[in-house]
Amino acid sequence: MFSAMLGEAWHAMGANRLRTFLTMLGMVIGVSAVVLMMAIGQGAEASVKRSISAMGSHLFVVLSGPPRMGGARTATGNAPSLNVRDANAISELYGVVGVAPVTMGKGQIVYSNNWNTDIIGTTPEYMDIRGWRLSAGYPFSSSDTRSATRVALLGKTVVQNLFGEDADIDAVGKTIRINQRPFVVLGVLESKGQTLDGRDQDDTIIVPLTTAQRKLFGNQLPGTVRQIMVQAESDNVMGMVEDALNSLLNQRHNIREGADSDFSVRNLTAIANSAAETARTMSLLLGAIASVSLLVGGIGIMNIMLVSVTERTREIGIRMAIGARERDILLQFLLEAIMISIVGCLIGIVIGVSGAILVSVFTQAEVIISSASVLIAFSVAASIGVFFGFYPARKAARLNPIEALRYQ
Repeated sequence: MFSAMLGEAWHAMGANRLRTFLTMLGMVIGVSAVVLMMAIGQGAEASVKRSISAMGSHLFVVLSGPPRMGGARTATGNAPSLNVRDANAISELYGVVGVAPVTMGKGQIVYSNNWNTDIIGTTPEYMDIRGWRLSAGYPFSSSDTRSATRVALLGKTVVQNLFGEDADIDAVGKTIRINQRPFVVLGVLESKGQTLDGRDQDDTIIVPLTTAQRKLFGNQLPGTVRQIMVQAESDNVMGMVEDALNSLLNQRHNIREGADSDFSVRNLTAIANSAAETARTMSLLLGAIASVSLLVGGIGIMNIMLVSVTERTREIGIRMAIGARERDILLQFLLEAIMISIVGCLIGIVIGVSGAILVSVFTQAEVIISSASVLIAFSVAASIGVFFGFYPARKAARLNPIEALRYQ
């Protein structure tokens, strides 16, 4: 009985192929748009989460400046208002599990090729705070920092430009020149990818802090640094640690209450979480916008099914006259609406997945085609077929058999 109804529904769809195609076109466009937009949105969200993971967890960065000079505020990080003693004092605060003073600059790197990159001078604790790991070699030690040893850890991008692709192990132990000074490569950093603002974290070199201060960049005020990385114990103490940082540094720098501080504290975790929330919201928004076309497709199905009921009024009367029950007529037309919806949905899924793959290939953007998004699109499309197909089917089932037979 049910299989016969399915066959009849399929036959009714094939009787007017153009109209059937135009009916399901709205569903095809809707489903493909939902699948494509959700793939793009989830890809963007995953990219942001990966950048957050690469940045580290529970982090603050304390930046030197901006003080007032001649009535004008200088740029944050340009004035040497922080020093190593500040970092040592911060490490004693409750809830702080890691501190790394940092100075940085640009440098010309020479081996067989030349490369200009960012150079970070810091302490061994920086590796743990930022979650950096080595793919080859070993990190420098505290003794290297005390002795201002000329050793370096290279990022993947630097290695590839100096030594060629897949040269991690070959780079270890080699002597490179940084700003015309020889440095021994101790290790190669694992790839970290891009930051939230698009900067390549692998295009960097890490050297001991004292080496950077004394032998690369110079330092007019010994011991001063550009910034201090601080890692809190957990999310629960982030607020308390931030307040303690401001209080401690204001006290150490003799900043009067109400006066401008000569440093700034930034909660990197809060910034990262805000970016992740934005990406998640955008992903949902893209899916919601695309879902509107599903609604339009459902309205199209209802309109065409109403036309079909009108055209087949006499046929309905004949069916009822030979014994078809009201629920049989209802089920017949409802099956037609559902089949149009499901076939359109399947075609839309194929187009949406193909479109997502093409976007990934041609734009190099990350897309994630999840089974959940496909299942949601399919379920919503089928539900829309039932919802918008029910009224025409109910109208057909409630026709008066005698009036239906008389219909011309």
